[in-house]
This record gives sequence, structure tokens and C-alpha cells, in this order.
Amino acid sequence: MTKNPIINALSASVYITLVVGVINFVSQTLGSKPDSAFAPIIFLSLLTLSVSIMAYLFFYQPLLLIIDGKKNEAINLFVQTVGVFGSITAVSLILLFSGII
Repeated sequence: MTKNPIINALSASVYITLVVGVINFVSQTLGSKPDSAFAPIIFLSLLTLSVSIMAYLFFYQPLLLIIDGKKNEAINLFVQTVGVFGSITAVSLILLFSGII
């Protein structure tokens, strides 16, 4: 994605928020309709899409840096991205358990 770990982590958080929003919208729209055989197919398809998007957001730039021979810079970018994402997750959990969100 970018060489900015904050943008990468925020992009991952935005993607997760969008997926949760769509899932909530679809759940409310369908109501108490029973699951069909397509539910597991859709679940696995969404899982595959999410893994692909997260791999792109977290690993694409570090992989390019490794290919360019910048191993230390690649490791730093990956660790910083995971750290920022972990911080966003921790803040979200704190806000959730404190009742703010």
C-alpha cells in the first residue's frame, strides 16, 4: 500500500468497519430468514477476500522492500504497521468496554 504504517493500519481499520457495517445492514434487511446453503459459501468468499485485502495492506510494501534488498526497512515497516493496528484495536476495545462506543 504505502510506506506509511499509519495509513496502512487505518486502511485496515476502515475496511473492517465497512465489512461489519455491510454485515449488519444485510442481517437487518434479511431479518430472521433461515440460512441457506449459500451462507457458508458467502462466508468463505468474504474470508478469502478479507485475507487478500489484509495481506495487501500489511505485506505488499514490505515485500517490495525485501525484493529491493531493504530487509531492515521492510521489517520496520511491517512491525510499525502491526503496532499501529494493535494500538487502534486496543483503543477501540477500551472505548467499547468503557461504554463510550
